[in-house]
Amino acid sequence: MDDKEKSKKLSSNNSDTNGEFESSLRPKKFTQVIGRKKEKKNLQIMIEAACRRNEALDHILFYGPPGLGKTTLANVVANELGVDILVTSGPALERQGDLASILTNLPKRGVLFIDEIHRLNSSVEEIMYPAMEDKAIDIVIGKGPSARTLRLDLEDFTLVGATTRIGLVSSPLRNRFGACMRLDFYSPAELKEMVFQKARILKTDIEDDAAYEIGKRSRGTARIAIRHLKRVRDYAQVTNIRRIDLKVVDKVLRMHDIDDAGLDDVDRKILKLVIEDFVGGPVGISTIAAALSEEVSTIADVYEPFLIQEGFIKRTSRGRVVTPKAYKQLGIDYEETAKQQDLI
Repeated sequence: MDDKEKSKKLSSNNSDTNGEFESSLRPKKFTQVIGRKKEKKNLQIMIEAACRRNEALDHILFYGPPGLGKTTLANVVANELGVDILVTSGPALERQGDLASILTNLPKRGVLFIDEIHRLNSSVEEIMYPAMEDKAIDIVIGKGPSARTLRLDLEDFTLVGATTRIGLVSSPLRNRFGACMRLDFYSPAELKEMVFQKARILKTDIEDDAAYEIGKRSRGTARIAIRHLKRVRDYAQVTNIRRIDLKVVDKVLRMHDIDDAGLDDVDRKILKLVIEDFVGGPVGISTIAAALSEEVSTIADVYEPFLIQEGFIKRTSRGRVVTPKAYKQLGIDYEETAKQQDLI
């Protein structure tokens, strides 16, 4: 596979029909982005300043839990700049030549978006440093005494990185970004507005309280809200329901094991495990993962942030502890259980 073919493969240009459908749900401009007021304001100022100076936008790093719109914001930034965006991911860049091929083919002031940037190979990351600061890359040609370094000048470009594990991004790389923005969970009201927006695109009629219910049960995550909306729309279409109401939403989400607090089957298994097998905690996350046959990273990145944010679990120096709120959500009497476990 030559460099051009590899570059096309890495770009993930959504040429398939499903990809085109998914991209149609993504906002194209800041005016279409729900919430993110602070981030939008800061980005708009950065973009306007860069355009007035006829320069490329400074490098940006988005971080936060998955499904909160990091990729969407990267595409919006490129659209607002009026430039092309090339999309790839950290694991896809296996060799220095992979990155060199992409960087040398970037148009002037273009945007390179690297998802999961914390998974960049260390050798690939090293040539990223001069590319970000000096707009050049150094390639070593040959081996041994005859080896020589070739410096390739690059067009002015913007690197937009995204990661769910900011702690795994090395300090030298992180410090080279001009702006680091954390994306927090959405509020139910913001997700309700987002559900309405996507429902209009999908030509789906949904009531106000039904849209809010989807938002409330979506774990503060845009991706999950859209996924719930699609499943509700599927049910409505198959059962010939023209207007989606609260009862339909509740029925469909419970069919998919989503309760009224947005907890899914794995969330409830985690809470029940800590309550029943470990006396409510404290218990280490590795123990929880082993008991559920899940990866520690899956528990830490996918499930735990929401459970902590919503107050179902507390993180202590000795491990995770389940709160009385979790007992109530699961229908378990906290005081009675505590007495049985000789805690009070």
